[in-house]
Amino acid sequence: MRAILAQSQALLLNRREVMAGAAATAMVLPTLAQTATAAETLVDDASHMNQTPVFSHWITKPPDRDILIDRLRRELKDAKAARRPVAIAGARHSMGGQSIPKDGHAIQLNIPDLEIDRAGNRYHTGAGARWDQVVAALDPVGLSPLIMQSNDDFAVGSTLCVNAHGWPIPHGPFGDSVRSFRLMLADGEIITCSPTENAELFQAAIGGYGLLGIVLDLELDAAENTLLEAQAQVMPAEQFGAALQAAARSGGKVDMAYGRLSLSRENFLREALLVTYGRKPGAGTPPAATVGGFISNVSRHVFRAQIGSDFWKRQRWTIERRFKPGTDTRNTLLNEPVSSLGPAGQGRTDILHEYFVPPARFADFMAACRRHIPGSGQDLLNVTLRYLAPDRRSLLAYAPDERVAAVMLFSQTRDADGDAAMARMTRALIDEVLAIGGCYYLPYRLHATAEQMHRAYPGLDRFLALKRQHDPGLLFRNRLWDHYLAAT
Repeated sequence: MRAILAQSQALLLNRREVMAGAAATAMVLPTLAQTATAAETLVDDASHMNQTPVFSHWITKPPDRDILIDRLRRELKDAKAARRPVAIAGARHSMGGQSIPKDGHAIQLNIPDLEIDRAGNRYHTGAGARWDQVVAALDPVGLSPLIMQSNDDFAVGSTLCVNAHGWPIPHGPFGDSVRSFRLMLADGEIITCSPTENAELFQAAIGGYGLLGIVLDLELDAAENTLLEAQAQVMPAEQFGAALQAAARSGGKVDMAYGRLSLSRENFLREALLVTYGRKPGAGTPPAATVGGFISNVSRHVFRAQIGSDFWKRQRWTIERRFKPGTDTRNTLLNEPVSSLGPAGQGRTDILHEYFVPPARFADFMAACRRHIPGSGQDLLNVTLRYLAPDRRSLLAYAPDERVAAVMLFSQTRDADGDAAMARMTRALIDEVLAIGGCYYLPYRLHATAEQMHRAYPGLDRFLALKRQHDPGLLFRNRLWDHYLAAT
């Protein structure tokens, strides 16, 4: 069924690829040993606001592949006997402790284990593979991930657990590209989940935040890697929802698209940029993928200089407007690490929000943001806009119909006052997006109320029933569970 990588492809998973995955881990957790006890181990995530004690922390390594299953089962057995929680992580880019088990067993997967079926336009990967490893393996055989998240230093299994999305057109979230995956349940049993096999668990685990079991490996759809050329247009922000929707419905003329918004004080969220990529006619064989993409076009210096500076926000928007994106391969556009943004700065941290807005109500959401953000004390550095087709797979769907995804990056002081101000603004924005039929995303700070979470995710009750059916001892727990769901 699957064609295992030939030796030349296997060499792609050499020390360079392994070290790339390790570097992504080290960026978030620079001080952790491979295994440790509670007396010496604190883990955190990308928010740098969730330092939490854990009983043990195990980072799997590629040589562990043959013993992985047995070791995972022992970890589950030991945790169950001691009534300690278990949580699985990739690179811990979440921001609310969704991959952190307080006083429990923290397991960090980091084993790629890639195979490619070129004829079937699919590939098989271990859940611990980082997306840069996947792109590096697919690129030489002319393939590309059909759907992946917008940065390449995230783990594939984590992408499934948050049901992330990217900017290929006209797709929905990552679950749309999943053919099947293997899931280790709380008792150590391994089952295959697909649209036709264990279908309810398939739907619940996609976007289930690791609360149903350990995703071991996945069978995923690939796309042809193509050479794409860009077109850019500036418009009033109120027109953006309709313009992006039209691009997604262009009948194959657009393969990828993203948007940006102006952030300067005088023009706050009133002007938008839409960049679309279509196939370059007669392009021939695409060149090898490089590390690059749209974020790299604005230097780290300019991006970070925006903090507290209206001048640099104006300058950045001028650069965005005047820059003429050119021609890139699909894989190069996907091959962008989070590290392109640079460090957050002393005493500060980057906090993401994401809202899913019906295209026809995009202008209303922009108006709501103009009401709540400027007076909040939070510094908005970036808004990226993407298209999402309806999600028909995930039980906890955030895009049941077409949506514009508004990904907002704030710079926040890393203290209690900054966090309290961020929480107030977050709840206000969630109320606004729910009022217009939209939704918010769960991988970030746990600032929503429980009532907002239940309103946003009507499938939550069914999800909880499946959780208790397949994990009656509540072995798989994290800070998301503890904060919202433990009392349900």
